[in-house]
Amino acid sequence: MPNSSQSIEDYLERIYELIQEKGYARAVDIAGALSIRQSSVTKMIKNLDEKGYVVYEKYRGLTLTPKGAHLARSVRNRHGTLEKLLRLLGVAETILQRDVEGIEHHISPKALRAIGQLVTFLDMHPEFLRAFKRARRGQER
Repeated sequence: MPNSSQSIEDYLERIYELIQEKGYARAVDIAGALSIRQSSVTKMIKNLDEKGYVVYEKYRGLTLTPKGAHLARSVRNRHGTLEKLLRLLGVAETILQRDVEGIEHHISPKALRAIGQLVTFLDMHPEFLRAFKRARRGQER
């Protein structure tokens, strides 16, 4: 069961994605994106509003505050960095998202920076990534 800060991060990430994709986010859209009941979403949205992450107007939808947008972008960037690393390493797409979701709330900023640097290094030096993949295939035999 995710803790409160993990739930807040998950909600803000989905709200941010919906706003980027559709230009707005409504409780019904968030419920669909997170596969949960709309009543649960409404309760969390009120909580996010009280904490200063969103501005919520009943029956209208919501917008992210600067504080909420900053945290949402941070979560999205963390998610993207981990996703890119696992994809580079050849983790199957069928399990990649589940693994990222399991890691993203528990990784320290220092470890995430190191992973980001590794991803950048592997992008700049594809020969090392190819060598890693060859070695990995050799170990799977």
